[in-house]
Amino acid sequence: MKVLITGSAGFIGSALSLRLLERGDTVIGIDNLNDYYDVNLKKARLARTQGHKNFIDARINLEDREAVPALFKKYKPNKVVNLAAQAGVRYSLINPHSYVDTNLVGFVNILEGCRHNDVEHLVYASSSSVYGANTNMPFSVHDNVDHPVSLYAASKKANELMAHTYSHLYQLPTTGLRFFTVYGPWGRPDMALFLFTKNILAGKPIDVFNHGNHRRDFTYIDDIVEGVIRTLDNVAAPNPDWSGDAPDSATSYSPYKLYNIGNNQPVELMHYIEVLEDCLGKKAEKNMLPLQPGDVPATYANVEDLVKDMDYKPAMTVEEGIKNFVEWYKGYFKV
Repeated sequence: MKVLITGSAGFIGSALSLRLLERGDTVIGIDNLNDYYDVNLKKARLARTQGHKNFIDARINLEDREAVPALFKKYKPNKVVNLAAQAGVRYSLINPHSYVDTNLVGFVNILEGCRHNDVEHLVYASSSSVYGANTNMPFSVHDNVDHPVSLYAASKKANELMAHTYSHLYQLPTTGLRFFTVYGPWGRPDMALFLFTKNILAGKPIDVFNHGNHRRDFTYIDDIVEGVIRTLDNVAAPNPDWSGDAPDSATSYSPYKLYNIGNNQPVELMHYIEVLEDCLGKKAEKNMLPLQPGDVPATYANVEDLVKDMDYKPAMTVEEGIKNFVEWYKGYFKV
């Protein structure tokens, strides 16, 4: 297969590229190497794939209405995985326009590229943040998600709606994946695990929001990538039982699907920190802070559909996952 991956220097995109290259696929990687976080980390991730004979490295912006169609036309990918996005809930309060540019304008360019080049399947990253004000746990893809609490979440919900439109109008098979708090080696420096590790090792206090009462369905990077590959290989199909009288939000009369990819095992933030402290052999000084605007207190993924359709369920424990991260961090930063 020829697979186009956007965000190929990103946390998930880089790990996915490696896995697909290992199994013999050709990967066309798009990334603009923006400076939202450390560009050197992105370059180091990219270095793992750039030497591979089946990896094509493209440096373009998704919102570029000329460059994206030209790339599709040149390489004619069989399938597409859209992972590029302006990430981060809190950053969306500071720089809302960047979310419109990448997550909305960029996504419609990807949809158009798929439509005009007979792409067999588009898989795209959504987010657990779409559940917003929902409190009925575990979060199900069959639940209504019309109450986002951040612009980032709203942009991800918009992606799901835009994908459905293209599935309906052009019979483009699309699958949206709602990721739940991804962590692990090569992770993002703006995420809690990275920030906590850096500050604990430096003897600085860590910011613990919601006074430590967060619960998160932390999901290990390898589990996320396995879920992406299984859904990529299983092309979305119409649901013959779908009814407009009782519409199911996770399926459609069109080739459209939504899945949660989460560990299905929420962890208290304070336990997460304790595991990290054990791995580092050092206690954290905690700066306890209130719930931040745009944050949700808890996430918990219902993964029944993923198990039923893909015969897959994420399983990595935070104890093992954090240990792997700490080993990588110490090696990468030579601590």
